[in-house]
Amino acid sequence: MNTLPVMIGVLCVFALAYRYYSAFLAAKALALDDRRITPAHQYEDGHNYVPSPKWVLFGHHFAAIAGAGPLVGPTLAAQFGFAPGLTWILFGAVLAGCVQDFTVLVASFRHKGKSLAEVARTEISPFAGLVAMIAVLFILLVTLAGLGIVVVNALSNSPWGVFTIGMTIPIAILMGLYMFKSTPGQIKVMLPSIFGVVLLMAALIGGRSFSLSSHANVLMFNAHQITYLMAIYGFGASILPVWLLLEPRDYLSTYVKLGTIAALIIGVLFVHPDIKFPAVTQFVHGGGPIIPGKLFPFLFVTIACGAISGFHSLVASGTTPKMIDKETDARFIGYGAMLCEGIVAVLALIAATSMFPGDYFAINTTPAVFAKLGMHTVNLDMFSQEVGEKLAGRTGGAVSLAVGMAQIFKGLPGMNRLMSYWYHYAIMFEALFILTTVDTGTRVARYVMHELLGKVYKPFADQRWWPGTIMTTTLVVLGWGYLIYTGSISTIWPLFGTGNQLLATIALAVTTTFLINMGKAKYAICTFLPMCFVGVTTLTAGVLSIKNIFWPLRLVAGKEFTGYLDSTLMTIFILGVVLVVFDASRRWVKTLGGADIPKEAFGPPEVDLAKPPMRCC
Repeated sequence: MNTLPVMIGVLCVFALAYRYYSAFLAAKALALDDRRITPAHQYEDGHNYVPSPKWVLFGHHFAAIAGAGPLVGPTLAAQFGFAPGLTWILFGAVLAGCVQDFTVLVASFRHKGKSLAEVARTEISPFAGLVAMIAVLFILLVTLAGLGIVVVNALSNSPWGVFTIGMTIPIAILMGLYMFKSTPGQIKVMLPSIFGVVLLMAALIGGRSFSLSSHANVLMFNAHQITYLMAIYGFGASILPVWLLLEPRDYLSTYVKLGTIAALIIGVLFVHPDIKFPAVTQFVHGGGPIIPGKLFPFLFVTIACGAISGFHSLVASGTTPKMIDKETDARFIGYGAMLCEGIVAVLALIAATSMFPGDYFAINTTPAVFAKLGMHTVNLDMFSQEVGEKLAGRTGGAVSLAVGMAQIFKGLPGMNRLMSYWYHYAIMFEALFILTTVDTGTRVARYVMHELLGKVYKPFADQRWWPGTIMTTTLVVLGWGYLIYTGSISTIWPLFGTGNQLLATIALAVTTTFLINMGKAKYAICTFLPMCFVGVTTLTAGVLSIKNIFWPLRLVAGKEFTGYLDSTLMTIFILGVVLVVFDASRRWVKTLGGADIPKEAFGPPEVDLAKPPMRCC
């Protein structure tokens, strides 16, 4: 199959969805209006509540939501073939993922930038808020572990990658100081953007030179050491002001991300590699060497963020709503950023399936497992020689995706001899994708921990209380760091994927309630139907994961504790989702039956009618 018509079709579908469906949601369902003052202006404090330009905030938001999911998920899901993954990414992103991100973002900034759990408390009930808060915290820790372990696998024993990624931190700090502090009252973007991109490219080229020098062993870290470094970075990024590291680093990363996505689109349109995979493989019925389950329901939890991601709802109700300058920016940031992530997922699927199946499975399985598949490699030895690293047995999806991307770039004019550079650039691209999610996710988890502990000891509810900030951040980092340190991609990814989608079910239940309470019940179907589909598929996957993956680990030597821990976490996820959806359903019946909505719910939108309306569509 040729990828040229596929790529053109995907871009057309997404463009039409943004032009018409997002406009419909903005005008009819959410009634966006710039006459309302956003929390960024109402509570501006220079630390968490910071009014930000639309493009800068888009960069931060996209960098925060675009983690390992849209890259690794579709790559692993290629086990089932090309067609199932492409179909779910297209329909899932347009009708579910973008809708969730957009509606949660609006619900959050209309609740003063509060978290998803706090919105659930005010719109549904205090019980739903408490259950959601506990479920969100556990799911978030697992999500951060699932994202982080991909970075660990990609950067371990790679001085080039560690050097380049490490240099992004001081570059971002310099950008933040210039953008937000060089001229009081002004935010400068153009010059620091050019400055940051130039330095980033220098870091990439310098990483190559450093990796060949006699000092390369200084940055030759194993997986456990990379985990320690990630924990230190996550801690620092979570407690520093957003303008100093988090926002400029995400903004810088977005140049790399969007630039690479654009280059990949051009590469696919110009090179238009053939899809080597069949539309559907023999593993749709189960027995696959990468994903231990059938197409239904495991395709949906494996692709995860490429179509819909519960983690996005935490970003959309975490850092982003505290920085929205005006309401109409939400359409571009909420719906638009998720569409970009859908494009990333399609490109990852194309890159993975443009490899021969034998090469793909040889990279993503151990040699012992691959030997039982009866397949043969085609170009793997050539790829290993060109890249300068042994590629067979590098499980986890990151390496096979980097090879697929490098293969596409290699086909561009004049790029034939730069396979090694493109491969390591792709690794950097993946690591930047993931780390910008880890730092934002850690900060969001800190917010949730503040709210949860604040119910026990009131000072924790104040996010400006430094002892509480240090303590909550430490607990969060220790949580996801422990899971990475003791886990593997085969145990963490199923837990991450299922927990992530269960969180999406909670988010859609909350926004459905938000719309009904707001007097927009006839538009609540836009969130209700995706909630039903994602809920059914993911609850099924959760039960099957306990039965077939996690609980049997109790009988494996050295995995006993992992089996109990993962089974317990999945059970908590499932119970949390069922309880929240049940309580939300009771709220829907009451509101539609004429009962008063909760006192703190947003309710029918009210604005200053003395000012003319300002709408986005």
